[in-house]
Amino acid sequence: QVQLVESGGGLVQAGGSLRLSCAASGRTFSIYDMGWFRQAPGKEREFVAGIGWSGRDTACADSVKGRFTISRDNAKNTLYLQMNSLNPEATAVYYCAATTARGLVTDPRWYDSWGQGTQVTVSS
Repeated sequence: QVQLVESGGGLVQAGGSLRLSCAASGRTFSIYDMGWFRQAPGKEREFVAGIGWSGRDTACADSVKGRFTISRDNAKNTLYLQMNSLNPEATAVYYCAATTARGLVTDPRWYDSWGQGTQVTVSS
Protein backbone atom coordinates (compact mmCIF):
# COMPACT_ATOMS: atom_id res chain seq x y z
CA GLN A 1 0.00 0.00 0.00
CA VAL A 2 0.93 3.63 -0.37
CA GLN A 3 1.10 5.90 2.67
CA LEU A 4 -0.61 9.28 2.37
CA VAL A 5 -0.24 12.46 4.43
CA GLU A 6 -2.41 15.52 3.81
CA SER A 7 -1.50 19.10 4.63
CA GLY A 8 -2.66 22.61 3.85
CA GLY A 9 -5.94 22.76 5.69
CA GLY A 10 -6.91 25.63 7.95
CA LEU A 11 -9.35 28.43 8.64
CA VAL A 12 -10.30 30.74 5.78
CA GLN A 13 -12.99 33.33 5.20
CA ALA A 14 -15.73 32.77 2.67
CA GLY A 15 -14.51 33.63 -0.79
CA GLY A 16 -10.94 32.70 0.05
CA SER A 17 -8.68 29.97 -1.26
CA LEU A 18 -6.66 27.07 0.05
CA ARG A 19 -4.39 24.51 -1.57
CA LEU A 20 -4.29 21.05 -0.06
CA SER A 21 -1.37 18.71 -0.62
CA CYS A 22 -1.09 14.98 -0.19
CA ALA A 23 2.38 13.47 0.04
CA ALA A 24 2.69 9.82 -0.90
CA SER A 25 5.32 7.29 0.11
CA GLY A 26 5.78 3.57 -0.09
CA ARG A 27 4.62 1.99 -3.34
CA THR A 28 4.97 3.76 -6.66
CA PHE A 29 2.63 6.76 -6.59
CA SER A 30 2.17 6.91 -10.34
CA ILE A 31 0.37 3.56 -10.57
CA TYR A 32 -2.60 4.89 -8.59
CA ASP A 33 -5.63 6.87 -9.56
CA MET A 34 -6.14 9.39 -6.76
CA GLY A 35 -9.10 11.11 -5.17
CA TRP A 36 -10.04 13.80 -2.71
CA PHE A 37 -12.98 13.19 -0.40
CA ARG A 38 -14.48 15.23 2.41
CA GLN A 39 -16.60 14.50 5.44
CA ALA A 40 -18.55 17.09 7.35
CA PRO A 41 -19.87 16.40 10.88
CA GLY A 42 -22.89 14.12 10.77
CA LYS A 43 -22.55 13.49 7.05
CA GLU A 44 -21.19 10.68 4.93
CA ARG A 45 -17.84 10.90 3.23
CA GLU A 46 -18.30 12.34 -0.24
CA PHE A 47 -16.27 12.45 -3.43
CA VAL A 48 -14.79 15.84 -4.26
CA ALA A 49 -12.38 15.23 -7.16
CA GLY A 50 -10.40 12.48 -8.84
CA ILE A 51 -7.43 12.22 -11.16
CA GLY A 52 -6.04 9.41 -13.26
CA TRP A 53 -2.59 7.93 -12.79
CA SER A 54 -1.07 10.06 -15.56
CA GLY A 55 -2.79 13.29 -14.57
CA ARG A 56 -4.49 13.55 -17.93
CA ASP A 57 -8.01 12.65 -16.78
CA THR A 58 -9.82 14.47 -13.99
CA ALA A 59 -13.32 14.65 -12.55
CA CYS A 60 -14.99 16.89 -10.00
CA ALA A 61 -18.23 16.78 -8.08
CA ASP A 62 -20.85 19.15 -9.44
CA SER A 63 -20.81 21.09 -6.17
CA VAL A 64 -17.18 22.16 -6.66
CA LYS A 65 -16.89 22.26 -10.45
CA GLY A 66 -15.28 25.47 -11.64
CA ARG A 67 -13.92 26.29 -8.19
CA PHE A 68 -11.76 23.29 -7.22
CA THR A 69 -8.92 21.85 -9.31
CA ILE A 70 -7.18 18.55 -8.73
CA SER A 71 -3.66 17.95 -9.99
CA ARG A 72 -0.68 15.73 -9.33
CA ASP A 73 3.08 15.76 -9.69
CA ASN A 74 4.30 12.19 -10.06
CA ALA A 75 7.93 13.28 -9.88
CA LYS A 76 7.24 14.69 -6.41
CA ASN A 77 4.80 11.95 -5.35
CA THR A 78 2.28 14.63 -4.47
CA LEU A 79 -1.40 15.23 -5.08
CA TYR A 80 -2.98 18.68 -4.88
CA LEU A 81 -6.40 20.24 -4.51
CA GLN A 82 -6.68 23.94 -5.29
CA MET A 83 -9.85 25.31 -3.73
CA ASN A 84 -11.10 28.75 -4.74
CA SER A 85 -14.22 30.75 -3.89
CA LEU A 86 -14.72 28.73 -0.73
CA ASN A 87 -18.05 28.83 1.05
CA PRO A 88 -19.04 27.62 4.54
CA GLU A 89 -20.54 24.45 3.02
CA ALA A 90 -16.97 23.37 2.21
CA THR A 91 -16.17 23.01 5.91
CA ALA A 92 -15.11 19.40 6.44
CA VAL A 93 -12.20 17.08 6.96
CA TYR A 94 -10.56 16.48 3.60
CA TYR A 95 -8.96 13.14 2.79
CA CYS A 96 -6.81 12.00 -0.06
CA ALA A 97 -7.07 8.40 -1.17
CA ALA A 98 -5.47 6.01 -3.64
CA THR A 99 -7.01 3.30 -5.76
CA THR A 100 -5.81 0.76 -8.30
CA ALA A 101 -9.22 0.84 -9.92
CA ARG A 102 -9.48 2.76 -13.19
CA GLY A 103 -12.16 5.08 -14.47
CA LEU A 104 -12.06 7.82 -11.79
CA VAL A 105 -14.33 5.94 -9.41
CA THR A 106 -16.27 8.09 -6.97
CA ASP A 107 -17.33 5.42 -4.47
CA PRO A 108 -14.94 5.54 -1.48
CA ARG A 109 -15.19 1.76 -1.11
CA TRP A 110 -12.97 1.39 -4.19
CA TYR A 111 -10.09 3.24 -2.52
CA ASP A 112 -7.45 1.16 -0.78
CA SER A 113 -5.29 3.71 1.04
CA TRP A 114 -6.33 6.82 2.95
CA GLY A 115 -4.59 9.71 4.63
CA GLN A 116 -5.45 10.90 8.12
CA GLY A 117 -7.30 13.97 6.86
CA THR A 118 -6.87 17.72 7.14
CA GLN A 119 -9.49 20.09 8.54
CA VAL A 120 -10.82 22.89 6.36
CA THR A 121 -13.02 25.49 8.04
CA VAL A 122 -14.66 28.29 6.08
CA SER A 123 -16.11 31.14 8.09
CA SER A 124 -18.98 33.27 6.84
